[in-house]
Amino acid sequence: MVFSSIPFLYVFLPLVLVCYFIVPRKLKNTVLLIFSLAFYWWGEPKYTILMLVTITFCYLAGLLTEKLRQTRFAKPLLVISVAVPLIFLGIFKYADFLLGTVGSLTGADIPLLKLALPIGISFYTFQALSYVVDVYRGDTPAQKNWINLAAYIVLFPQLIAGPIVRYTTVAEDLTSRTHSLENFSLGARRFVVGLGKKVLIANVLGALCSAYRGSSEPSVVFAWLYAVSYSMQIYFDFSAYSDMAIGMGKMLGFRFLENFDYPFISKSITEFWRRWHMSLGSWFRDYVYIPLGGNRKGPLRHIINIFVVWGLTGIWHGAGWTFVSWGLYFGVILLLEKFIYGKYLKKTPAFVQHIYVIFTVLISFVLFNATTFGEAWSDLGIMFGASGLPFITADTLYNLRSYLVVFLVALVASTPVVRNIARKYEKTKVVAVLEPVFVAVILIVSTAYLVDGSFNPFLYFRF
Repeated sequence: MVFSSIPFLYVFLPLVLVCYFIVPRKLKNTVLLIFSLAFYWWGEPKYTILMLVTITFCYLAGLLTEKLRQTRFAKPLLVISVAVPLIFLGIFKYADFLLGTVGSLTGADIPLLKLALPIGISFYTFQALSYVVDVYRGDTPAQKNWINLAAYIVLFPQLIAGPIVRYTTVAEDLTSRTHSLENFSLGARRFVVGLGKKVLIANVLGALCSAYRGSSEPSVVFAWLYAVSYSMQIYFDFSAYSDMAIGMGKMLGFRFLENFDYPFISKSITEFWRRWHMSLGSWFRDYVYIPLGGNRKGPLRHIINIFVVWGLTGIWHGAGWTFVSWGLYFGVILLLEKFIYGKYLKKTPAFVQHIYVIFTVLISFVLFNATTFGEAWSDLGIMFGASGLPFITADTLYNLRSYLVVFLVALVASTPVVRNIARKYEKTKVVAVLEPVFVAVILIVSTAYLVDGSFNPFLYFRF
């Protein structure tokens, strides 16, 4: 079940809200847990048991870690507490990747496990890990109530595709969150805006990308159009999910941190990654990069730590060498910015910095979306005129005309222009009247698109 679906919008979510607000406060987490498990069961019935095992293990590990934190058993216990969820993640997400790689290198015919990937396992595993590590560090007391911890890990708004919510962020909300009509209204508005971004922009851009893949007349212009469209599609797709998750969290009294901050306006790749998937970036920073020593142990160790983090960032997104290469690509760029040309980049005009970022990101997402290196090289070859294909074709012009309006809307919406205008006039009577009308129109039009049965996947479900 995805957020942008009729069953979720008009059956599941209303039922959750009704049950949630009619029960007494002490039962609200229980209601959320039951519905969150039902939400996951809808898509992954057999792997719900795996999730419950992970939750129970981390619950017991947290209690034991708190008890033994000042003893010599603390570190071995931490290793076990981290290793078990990672083993689950490794078996289901990476086993076939490793077996296939070994088979390719040795020529051995190693049978693959062919296990289905549990939806959202990368996200809920990281949340579980952050909890046990924070208890070990003394950043939070262990959660004594199994239902509260389970509700945190399984909470359906952010269960499938984030943002990655740390336990310390919502620990207080789990036991003493407040509800208000104002917050509910703000959350509902945020949810509907995210729905519109997903259905009316990301899905349409996805159709344009599919048109490129299925075109019998590819061209240089079409390849660049595809690169831009896919980069914006994945941004609007994932940021839309985050908007909807944050909005539902606010409706239920939770305060989830922001996950995107208009990354395409960045002036460096370093800034881009401070604005893109911020919950993942901060997670790797606090639980991998800094524990490895960060930049505190000399340039060589710093470089190694950067490559470790970005290699892991790549493999986190998918079990494939294209994903690893995508992560390392950014690691190289970030090191080049830091040690070689970053200071010169800052002295160039702003538009040059923006072009540099856009170009670098477009190339990266061509690699990210390729199923093989051959496909990536083919796409890049077309983009740079190395394939012998024409510069532009009739099919390219047809698709450009067909998708031009949405394409331009996406370009504007990927900047804070609309947000800044809305903030400037948010106190006026005109905005007070038009805003709910605008939100209602988005909901109605998005629903119409969904009823029509249009293209509607969430890209990050596969990660």
